[in-house]
Formats: sequence, structure tokens, C-alpha cells
Amino acid sequence: MAWNNVLCIYYSRSGRTRTAMEEVAQVLGAELVELRDGVDRSGWGGWLRCGLDAMRRSVPPVKFQSKFPLTDYRLVILGTPVWAGRCSSLARGFLKQHGKELRNASYLLTRGSEDKNEEVFEQMDRYTPCGHRTAVSLRPGSVGYEFWRDEFLRQTQEFLQE
Repeated sequence: MAWNNVLCIYYSRSGRTRTAMEEVAQVLGAELVELRDGVDRSGWGGWLRCGLDAMRRSVPPVKFQSKFPLTDYRLVILGTPVWAGRCSSLARGFLKQHGKELRNASYLLTRGSEDKNEEVFEQMDRYTPCGHRTAVSLRPGSVGYEFWRDEFLRQTQEFLQE
């Protein structure tokens, strides 16, 4: 079943978050939108900048273009890599600027370590009065990746059917 009132919005420096969000958007039939801030975050210098931005809790102004105003979406799924134990500065910027416009939110984290970084969900909830409905922490390439992605999709579809 496709939900045209679901927005999958994400930031991806390496492409792993993009891939995960493409998979989720395809299954849900949701709109897929990338967050941008105009900063070059490529290579080692970009990697370092991302870590420093996360540690400093930077909040850059972000740009994105969705088909509808955020308030029109039943669910906004925000995808972000974990940087230094925090969500990306672009995800934080999006939530700080637009979190109050979200009716319902879900989170998809991608991470490189074994640590699930589930405390990041609570960090992100600080910017959204609605809190989150579903959430998942994925480690691309790990044995459990498909299982946890599919469980997230199952829980999200269950929420959407309510």
C-alpha cells in the first residue's frame, strides 16, 4: 500500500543513509527528499567537519523542497547518520527550524559502530512536540540490517493503518 501523505526526508554524507531511506520510501510509496545546507562535507575534511558540527551541536540552515507543506504530511520520517553520538547537524537544523510543523515523526539512524545510539532518538524528540512514533538504528552491511529495517517498516505501516 502506498501512502502519499508520508515524507521521507534525510541527510546522507556517505550514501548509506540515502540508500536506507530509498528502501523505506519505495516500500511505503512515500515522497523522498534530501536535506542540503550548501556546505562541502566530502572527503576527510568533510568527515572531520561533520564530527565537529555534531559535537558543537551546530544548527545550520537547511534547504529542501517537498511537494506539500510539512503540516500536510501524516508522517515525516527523518533519516540521519550518527555523528559523534548525535544526529547530523543537518537533521538537527531541520528539526530546530521545522520540528513544530510535524504532526507525527519517525526516525531512521544509520551508524558505523555496534552501539545502537538509541539516545539520539530522545535528542531529536527535544525539537518535536509530537515525539516519535517509530524509530530504528541501522548499521549498513551488518547481519541484522534487513531484519531491523523490515521491523521498522512493519511498525510504521501499523501506525499508518490506525
